Amino acid sequence: MATSYKKLWHILIDRKMKKKDLQELAGLNHYQMTKLAREEDITTDIVGKICKALDVKADEIMDFLEE
Repeated sequence: MATSYKKLWHILIDRKMKKKDLQELAGLNHYQMTKLAREEDITTDIVGKICKALDVKADEIMDFLEE
C-alpha cells in the first residue's frame, strides 16, 4: 500500500508555508522531510509531530493508496 501526502502539501500551500517552515515547526530533520517529499513511509511519531504542529488529524495530511 502506498502513501500520499498531497493533502499535507495543499495545507502548506493554503497556509502560505514552505516545507522548511514545516520542518522547523514540527521539529523534523532533513532526512524525514526527504522521505515525505518522496512519498515514502514515515513513522507514526513523525505523523504525530506534523499533526500537532499544524493542529490537524492524520487523515487530513495523508492517504493510503492501493498499488
